Parts: sequence; structure tokens; C-alpha cells
Amino acid sequence: MLEEDKSISPAVKTMFKLLIALVSVLMCRLNVNSKNSSKPPSEDKNRKRGSKKGKSEKKAGGQNGHVGTKLKKIDNPDKIEQIKLDRRKLLKGEYRDVGYESRQVFDINITRIVTEYRAQILEDQKGRRFVAEFPTHVKSDVQYGSEAKVSAVYMSQFQLIPYQRGYKINLQSR
Repeated sequence: MLEEDKSISPAVKTMFKLLIALVSVLMCRLNVNSKNSSKPPSEDKNRKRGSKKGKSEKKAGGQNGHVGTKLKKIDNPDKIEQIKLDRRKLLKGEYRDVGYESRQVFDINITRIVTEYRAQILEDQKGRRFVAEFPTHVKSDVQYGSEAKVSAVYMSQFQLIPYQRGYKINLQSR
């Protein structure tokens, strides 16, 4: 219709064309959601939330008869930290020590242990050198030990550290 109407100036026709293009671009943006674009579902305000299956009749938690497990305290922990009461915050009066309440935190400390093997070199009067033999498992100037290899296999096989994700364990940086 714009092209056919001769009474509208070319400047107004161009303005209308720009406005129509702008409205169509904005309409396309309004219709974008996580299913038809790269927009993540968390930013999709109009998405349907909740389970597709509907509400379950079962109550949350473990099944009836299932025996739960948890960490158990040990008798001799490696480290004990005493936490004293700040007596300045207590009301004035006489107090006696009646014991303590304890909690235990289990943690794992992975440390790097570097063992350097030094093979003795002896030289006789004629200048001949004799070098002691390294143990059979030491084949290179620098290498990972058997414990590091075992840990790497354990972590990758039990999917604790996925091998394909590109994570690198740098044992030399510690």
C-alpha cells in the first residue's frame, strides 16, 4: 500500500518501512524462549515449572524399612581442639566444669611426597666410573609414584574426577 500511494512523501515511506522492520524485530525477540534459542531455561520467565509427571503419592525420604547410615565417632581423633566459654559473657557467679560436648569433623589431607633417589658414583685410580643401580620402579629423572597413579585411576574410574572434562592434577605446584 505504501508503494502504491503517491500522496505520501518518500521520507515518510522510509520512516514507515523502518518502523515496520523495528516492530517485526521486537516481535521476534518477544517470542524467543529456551526451546527455540540458546537462552538458558533459568532465564525463560514463561516456562512451565515443576514435574511433568505430577505430584507423587509417596512421601519424601527413604523407603520404609530402609536402615540409614551416617559417620560414626571414633575413640581417638588425630587432633583435638578445646573450645572454651568466654566467662566474661556469663552472669557473675561460681561455675564448675562438668564436661564437654563433642563433635567430630572427618577430612582428607592429600599431600605431595617427593622421594629423591641418589645413586652413588665411585671412581677408581684409572678414572673409571661406577654408578649404583636405581630401584627397578624408578625409570625416569622425574615420574609419578605408584600411589599417585593408583589415586588417579581410582578417581577416574569411580567418576570422582571425570577424565574427559580436561581437569588436570598438577602435583608439582604444591
